[in-house]
Amino acid sequence: MTAHVFVAGLLVMASFVIGLRFLKFWRLSRDRFFVWFAAAFCMFSLGWVIRTFDVEASEHAHLVFLPRLAGFVMILIAIIDKNRQSSR
Repeated sequence: MTAHVFVAGLLVMASFVIGLRFLKFWRLSRDRFFVWFAAAFCMFSLGWVIRTFDVEASEHAHLVFLPRLAGFVMILIAIIDKNRQSSR
């Protein structure tokens, strides 16, 4: 096993665990903000899995870029949704 695969595995695990923690916060507060963040970190985890196991994919390949883009869009949606809730 190379160091690259090991570090990628750590990043996948860390992203997934962070997503699970956000789900725990959602369970306690029932705030949609935490669900969006949990989904975003699961998308980041998926992106790391694709990058690790797809040898042909480089950093700029669409298979790697799309989950990352989706995760950041989810974070933006969470922030916008939270700000709309507090302004009402």
